[in-house]
This record gives sequence, C-alpha cells and structure tokens, in this order.
Amino acid sequence: MRKSFEFVLCSLFALGCVGSVFAEGGEGLFSKLGITASGAIDFYSKYIWRGFTLDRDPVVQPSFNVGYKGLTFSFWSNWDADNEDGLNSDEMDFIVDYTKSFDKFSVSVGHTYYDFPGTNGYSREFYAGVGTPVIPFTQIPISTSLKFYRDYGSTENGGGEGNYLELALAYSTVVMKDPGISLDLGVTTGYNHHLFINGDGGQATMSAGLTVPLTKSLSFKPKANYTIPFADLSASDDGSQKSRFWGGFSLAYTF
Repeated sequence: MRKSFEFVLCSLFALGCVGSVFAEGGEGLFSKLGITASGAIDFYSKYIWRGFTLDRDPVVQPSFNVGYKGLTFSFWSNWDADNEDGLNSDEMDFIVDYTKSFDKFSVSVGHTYYDFPGTNGYSREFYAGVGTPVIPFTQIPISTSLKFYRDYGSTENGGGEGNYLELALAYSTVVMKDPGISLDLGVTTGYNHHLFINGDGGQATMSAGLTVPLTKSLSFKPKANYTIPFADLSASDDGSQKSRFWGGFSLAYTF
C-alpha cells in the first residue's frame, strides 16, 4: 500500500509541475503547435473492466494523452491502493489511436499493448470504431460509439485471444452555468466472444457523474457506476462474474 501511495503522490506532483510549466509558457502553447495534451488521475473503489472484476480493493488510475492531427498516443495505468483481496491488478497500457472526423461522424482505429507487471504477463489488441455526436438518423443529442476489439495476445502470456463488441451512449448537460457544472450520464453494453471466457457473454454498465471545473484547466469529476454481467460472463462454470456497484472520482488537467 505504501508503494501505491508514493506512486499517487509522484503522479500528482508530476501532473502539477508539468501543468505549471506550460501555464508559465503562455496560454494556448500546445494549441499554437497543433498539439492536444491532457492528464488525469482517477480514484475508484474497484477496478471493473468489461464486466470483469479485476480488483475489489480501491485503485488509482493515472493517465496521459498527447495528440496531433488526429493521431493520439496515450498511457493509462491501474495500481492497487490497497491489497486486501489478494488480487494483483497492476497494469500499464500503451495506446496509439487515429481518429478521422467527418461532418456527422468519426472513425477510429488503434492498438493497445497491455502490460501486467505484477504477473509478468502482457496482451495486445487492435480496435476499430465509429462515433456520432447524436443518435444516428435523429437530432437527439446523445453521442454514440460502436467499437470492435480483437485481442490477439496468447493466453500463455496473459492475453485474451478473443473478440469484444461494445456500444456506448453518452449524454451531458449543463446543470449550473456558473461555474459550468455538467451532469454526465452513460450506458455501455458489450458482447464478449471467447475473451478471457470459454463461451459468449457480455456486460451492461450504467454511469452517472458530474464535471466540476476547479480552474480553467483542472476539473473534478465524481462518478458512480453499476455493472451487470450476463450469459457466460456470469455463469458459475465460466466467467463467474457478479454485478457490482463502484464509484470514485477523477482529477483531469488539460494543457
């Protein structure tokens, strides 16, 4: 636990220092170069991934993103803040994504390398998807995305060797104009074919949260989620996953 706590302190310090450096450089330094950059540190009561409960203890999830002309490089990680359940969920993800935006939709392709330092395992995954700012063929302001994932990492090394298809809906509305607090709602459902399970299953997750601006660049985001696995993902002789309520908050910084 001490190691995780020290990691959190270092992450917070690094995020603050980098933000200060670029703030001193002048407003819009990155944007003048055509670069987008952001970072976040999330704190959650559990680590739930595509319906799988990977950790029942509190976790810390630092991340960082740098983008240029549709190409984005991301780092995301998960670390135990405690280890009472005996599960080792330490993880580092390295992601490259290219997104092309059109008038009414966007298309994304990308690749993720998953590293599991606690178990010396790893996996690899390609994905492709499409997103829209409104429900297709309507003017309803609910953003949608549909993504297909192909994990091709061998099970011997810790990979999944399976497919995953996920549909996500998201809606956000301003509930307080000053300081600009928004209510953020989301629903995702995913279909799992042999990805860390023998058969076919899936999950549905409902979420509700707020985005609270603290400064022009820093925001605070509390969030609550409820995940329901179904079919083979919840079967006692296969995935054996349970429905879970989990929540926490995020500190997000835009450079």
